[in-house]
Formats: sequence, C-alpha cells, structure tokens
Amino acid sequence: MSAYKHMNETWMQEEIKRTETIRDRFIVWRKQDSIVRLEHPTRLGRARSLGYKAKQGYVVVRVRTGRGPREKVRPKAGRKPRRMGVVRYTPQKSRRWIAEERVARKFPNLRLLNSYWVGQDNKWIWYECILVDSSHPVIYNDPAINWVCDPVQKGRVHRGLSSAGKKSRGLRRKGHGAEKIRPSLGAKGNIGK
Repeated sequence: MSAYKHMNETWMQEEIKRTETIRDRFIVWRKQDSIVRLEHPTRLGRARSLGYKAKQGYVVVRVRTGRGPREKVRPKAGRKPRRMGVVRYTPQKSRRWIAEERVARKFPNLRLLNSYWVGQDNKWIWYECILVDSSHPVIYNDPAINWVCDPVQKGRVHRGLSSAGKKSRGLRRKGHGAEKIRPSLGAKGNIGK
C-alpha cells in the first residue's frame, strides 16, 4: 500500500469513529468563513490522487455549504398550502457542484481542477477544492497540467465540466440505456423522447 493510500484510509477511519481531533476540527471550522483558503490540504492522499501538487500555481480552498433540501421564503400573500412552494425544493445539482461554483465565483482568475469531501455535521458539509492558476509560468510550462490553460477551460465549473458536474448531469453512465444523455439532457432533440 502506498503512503498516500494509507494516509487516506487512516483519515477515513478517524472520520467514521468521530475522534476528538475530528470534533475539535469542526468546532474551529464552524466559526470560520464559508470559503477559506488553506496552506495545505486536509486530506493529502485524496488531494494528490485528484491532481494536487505542492508547488506554485496550486491553491486549496475549503468551502462550507448547508445540508438538506432547499427552503424558500414563505410567501406573504395567501395561497393553498401545496402552492406555497416552500418545502421539497431539491436542487438538481449536488452539494459538491454548488460548492465548486461558489469557489469559482470567489476566485475568478483560477480554474477548478477537482474537489473532495472533508467532513459534515448535522447542519453543514465541507469540501476542499483544488484550484490552478492558469497564468502562472509553472502551470503553463508543465505539460501534465497545462491543458487547463486553454481558453475553452474558462468557466468549466459553471458548464458542468468538473467531476461533480459530470456526475450530476448523468455522464458517468455509458452504453445501453444512456443513449439520450449526451450531449445533455436538455439538448435539442433530447427533450420529450
């Protein structure tokens, strides 16, 4: 077993047992802002497997989102209860994709590479996002990562091109039974079939 895989498994076991370290970590995280830039990733093994490198041009950000279904503000005017439109408004996007979009809006000069789960309690769920500075010389001179510098990769999160976005769009499925998924569920010709 590699060192990073061992680190990841150990981290997950601590998370399942809800050790003292994990509980203290959540106490600190709850008091912080919803988007926090970090020096180092919390889950180094997971971050490395998703493309993180400890060099210039890479940025790690922790983002906090709420859990559960969306609840809209109750309307002031009268309506039938079922027409209120308050509860059971489930977002079509995953919480992870929503978190990625918030980070992308906060850091418009960076491109999102990937994200991963780092913890949750009854009210909040935390993700860490790996961002890349496409204008940094270390990034655009590295043939392993300089694909992200292409102009077509700008705003990739908002177009559902991240891993979480592709999963929410149903693009993990291939072959039999998934013929109508590509190019997208709302593309011309796919609606109503």
